Amino acid sequence: MANTTFNGPVRSENGFKSITKSATTGEVTVEAVYDTRPNFRITVDNSTLNTGSAVTTTLTTAQSGTLFNIDGTGDIIVNMPALATANVGTTYDFLVTTAVGGGTTVTFVLPGSGVSNFYGALSLMGGTAANPATDVAGDTLTLPNSVIVNSRVTLTCVADDATNSTWKAEALSSPIATIA
Repeated sequence: MANTTFNGPVRSENGFKSITKSATTGEVTVEAVYDTRPNFRITVDNSTLNTGSAVTTTLTTAQSGTLFNIDGTGDIIVNMPALATANVGTTYDFLVTTAVGGGTTVTFVLPGSGVSNFYGALSLMGGTAANPATDVAGDTLTLPNSVIVNSRVTLTCVADDATNSTWKAEALSSPIATIA
């Protein structure tokens, strides 16, 4: 097929070129070439929270979509991004790969103490009947000491007006996570 300009959706077996056309001269400029398959894999971070010692870090919106592996050997404090309207839709996943130690915790802290809240769905992981809980008042989610391997947390910003924020929190752990 020859070079053809379309206005609307197009399918191709041999890549795409995005162009602009000058209204005065008619000159066509290639802006982008799409000839490879996009990569839809998530980013897995095995270093930030997987050090085997105490860690305090502040996440960025650029890290949205990342799965963080957690080594609970030392206390871990994860600060969510600073208040900003651009946070809406930001999401992070966390997986405990080394159990949280007997004297340690993993905490997730929202910015602006007292102005932001987690809306939490907290479930107990185990071989017995689960005991789900809900909590909608608090800016700190905690995985307490002795949380087992394979416990997990997903955090998603659902509202942020740069003054306060609301984050959906889903935690599956044993013992059960808390929000305060």
